[in-house]
Parts: sequence; structure tokens; C-alpha cells
Amino acid sequence: MIVDNALYRAGRRVELGCSTDDLAGVHDGLQHDGDFVWVGLHEPTSEELEAVRATYGLHPLAIEDALSAHQRPKVERFDDTLFVVLKTLWYVDADDAVETGEISMFVGSSFVVTVRHGEGSSLQDARANLEGNQELLSHGPAAVVHAVVDDVVDRYELVADALTEDVDEVETSVFSVARTRDSARIYVLKRELAEMRRAVLPLRSPLDRFARGDVALVRPEAAPYFRDIGDHVARVADTIDNLDALLSTAFDAHLAQISIQQNDDMRTISALVGLVAAPTLVAGVYGMNFRDMPELSWPLGYPFALVLMLLSSLTIYLVSRRAGWLGGRRSSTEVYGVSTPAPRSAKVSRPRAMR
Repeated sequence: MIVDNALYRAGRRVELGCSTDDLAGVHDGLQHDGDFVWVGLHEPTSEELEAVRATYGLHPLAIEDALSAHQRPKVERFDDTLFVVLKTLWYVDADDAVETGEISMFVGSSFVVTVRHGEGSSLQDARANLEGNQELLSHGPAAVVHAVVDDVVDRYELVADALTEDVDEVETSVFSVARTRDSARIYVLKRELAEMRRAVLPLRSPLDRFARGDVALVRPEAAPYFRDIGDHVARVADTIDNLDALLSTAFDAHLAQISIQQNDDMRTISALVGLVAAPTLVAGVYGMNFRDMPELSWPLGYPFALVLMLLSSLTIYLVSRRAGWLGGRRSSTEVYGVSTPAPRSAKVSRPRAMR
């Protein structure tokens, strides 16, 4: 569907009295230098995209890419039109899942067409913020490109913050006293980081080109705005690498923790077996059917055997307790010589869109 279709002149939106679906009517409003149209579509049909293509002369191959919505982030030139693809991200906290969408942009000298798939970024806030900034909007189609990319990258940072909180939780769980099963969650988080990396890293090169002013249809005076976005993308990329390294370390620590737990369990079992084996040995000796045995006819022989059993079990218990074989699981401080890490930030519930 066509979400919005507006003409902009001198940094302001021009009301033409046309309906949103009237592509030709809004296009005919282009009468002055610097005028441009921003058409926003959400999961359009092939007929809607064909109508946009016929109105603005878009390349069929780019239309095909925008319709399929399975592209990697890129910037391509088709004749006098720039084709930009971005991956949108949003986080589903309940599932530890990073969901992805896609935005395709057709940028010409007097128009911008955005084609959005998924629910990750509605672009309504980006359009409203841009319309409230006349100076930035006066840069023309480049201002729309900046507003869309900036909105998408801001959401990358929100996803990175949410993943950071989850990684903190994993670290705390791995080094906690309780027995935990963190391997599955670590794998899920690493998989979601890989999904995020596929969206973020390919964007760095196109943003460098925008920041240098090497991209046609983007005015050189707009370059500083894209440099700021490039810094944000670099920061998100560093966060992804750091979180991935932390999860790998946490997984190694989790495996070591499991090994230590198994060793503790074996020591506990060995101590318990010793508690039973010692009195069993005494009972076995006195239960043998021999006529000539020490203290066989002694009136206190039976109490003596019981006391001997009790003392042997008590000795084994005290030795095992002192060695740490009994008495529960050791804390992470005893195991690793470090205290259990505290989470860097409290988990904050935030509303997120779901696809």
C-alpha cells in the first residue's frame, strides 16, 4: 500500500489537495527547481510498484529487487537513479530474537521512493522529524536518505543495547552458584548477533562513500550528516564483535563449570561410598564363619564392632568435609578466584514491534 505521497518545496511540505494514491497528481506538482516528491510504500503489490515505475521511470531490475525483499545492504546506480537497500532490525525480548525487515530506496534528482518490508521501521517518525527540520529538508532527496538511514541505524543501537543486557544476564547465570543450562541461550544469542552482523557490516562502505561525497545525487554539504551516521554504525559493529567474544568466553566458562560440577559430583559420590564401605568392611570381617577369631567370645564385642563402624564412618566424613568433597557446590569465587560478575544494567522492559 502507499502510506504517504508528498511534495516538498524549499524545505516544507506542500499540500496539493491530491489523495495519497494519486501518483501522477503529486508528480505533476513538480514545478520549481529543488522540488521533490517522497513516496512511501509498505509491502506493495507488483501493480503498485509498476505504477510507481511508470510515473518515475525506475529501472525494472531495481523494481524486481525491491519487490522480492531479499537483498543485502547496498548502493547501486541505475541510469540517473540511485538504488539503496537497508536491513531493518528489531528485537523480540521474549524469544531473544532479532527480527529483520528491509527498506529499498529509489533516489532521483526530484523524487525519493521508499519501499518497506516488515515492521521494523514505520518511517512515520523519520518523516515527521524531517518535516520539522526545514534546514535539513532543504537539501532535497539527500535529506530523505539521511533521515531514513539515521532512523534505521538508531534502531540498530536499540537492538545492540537489548543484546548487551541479555549477554550480561548470561554472564551472571554462568558464574552463579545455581546449576544452569546456558548453552542453548548462548547459541541463540550468537545466532542473532550473526543476523545483526549481516545487516550492519555491509552498510559501512556505502556510508563512507556518502560521507566523502562520492555518491551522485547527494549534495556535498550533506556529507557531514552521513559521517555522524557512519560513527554510529562503527560503534554498533564494535559492540557486535565485543558481544560475540563475550559469548564465546561465557560458553567456554560454562563448559568448564559443567566439568567442575561433574568432578564435585564424583567426589561427593566417592565420599558417600566411603561412608558405607568402612562399616561394611568391619561387618564383613566379623561376619565370617571362623571359630577362632579375636574377641569372638568377648561380651563387649558387639558394641565394640558398632563403635568401630561409627568411628570409621565419622573419620571418612570429616576428611571428606575438610577436603570439600561434601557440603554442596563451590561458589565461583572458590572455583575461579573471582567474584560473580554483576550485570552492567538492569533489564528494562520496552515495547517492540513484532513481525
